[in-house]
Amino acid sequence: MSKQVRIAVIGDQFVGTELFIDCLRRDLESVTGAVAVDAMHVPWPDTPLQHNAEIKEFVGDPAAVARLAHDADVLLTHVAPVTQAVIDAAPRLRIIGCCRGGPVNINVAAATARGIPVVNAPARNSQAVVEFTIGLILAECRGIARAHAALSQGVWRGDLYRYDRTGRELRGQTIGLVGFGAIAQMLVPYLAPFGLHMLTYDPFVDAARCAALGVTQVELPALLAQADIVSLHARVTPQTTGMMGAAQFAQMKAGAYFINTARGPLVDYNALYEALRSGHLGGAGIDCFPEEPPPAGWPLLSLPNVTVTPHIAGSSQNSAERGPEQVVRDVANFFAGRPFEFCANAAALAARK
Repeated sequence: MSKQVRIAVIGDQFVGTELFIDCLRRDLESVTGAVAVDAMHVPWPDTPLQHNAEIKEFVGDPAAVARLAHDADVLLTHVAPVTQAVIDAAPRLRIIGCCRGGPVNINVAAATARGIPVVNAPARNSQAVVEFTIGLILAECRGIARAHAALSQGVWRGDLYRYDRTGRELRGQTIGLVGFGAIAQMLVPYLAPFGLHMLTYDPFVDAARCAALGVTQVELPALLAQADIVSLHARVTPQTTGMMGAAQFAQMKAGAYFINTARGPLVDYNALYEALRSGHLGGAGIDCFPEEPPPAGWPLLSLPNVTVTPHIAGSSQNSAERGPEQVVRDVANFFAGRPFEFCANAAALAARK
């Protein structure tokens, strides 16, 4: 009889250990037989994400993770730190599962050097981000958040009915999608019933794909000049970091709205503050920040024409459930000798040979 597979599971207050364990019982035991699970919990999101020189966006003590993973064949997590030291401390480790799109809390290079595949869960929260983006657009363009904030404090903002302070309907306006990957493409059928004209800028997406979805592909300056709403959906790369700065905000139409449910590093927030403070931009809806949480007294938070949320666009019970489902399926694929659906380091497979 083969040796029992040991699984180290590290959950948190979003992706709980029970979600992993339910998937293991359902999808892995049929392949490997009974598994032994050792579990622990880290206090995210109540404790903000941390960063160091080795990994990013993690919560937890690497030493505690190393102790848990010491005898593990499989390590499953969401935001716990998996450093070089953790990997070195786990001589039996064969596969790591991280239920996020980008496993930035994992030292993937160290795993690859050991021939350990890292399976992940891209697009597990795409639907949540799509729906949230629609909500943020409506909240900002129609002043919903401002009206709520005032009335919850006992202030009746009847002035929001004034012609010069009320918003415009979405129908007939132009929205520009900066970046046209999976989430932006999923947005299209949700935006279409509003009667919006849709533009996109993404040099890596074929124009035929854009046309098939009814979206006009243009260069970034043309998009900024024409769009009444600019919604950001690009990935963070050295080329896109700070891609929305003073020059780009100046190119946007007077009174236009800016929406960011992508990532904070894409934006020069000092430039955005000036564009909003001056009245050049009508407003902004922001879910992502350069520092999270933003520091007390951060100027952008004081502006009346901004709707802010604490990086929760991707949070839904459904997306919390999808992450473990996707990575456990690939752990089962690993033990069954089947191809992976998603693997962040295909080179690890070659290193095993």
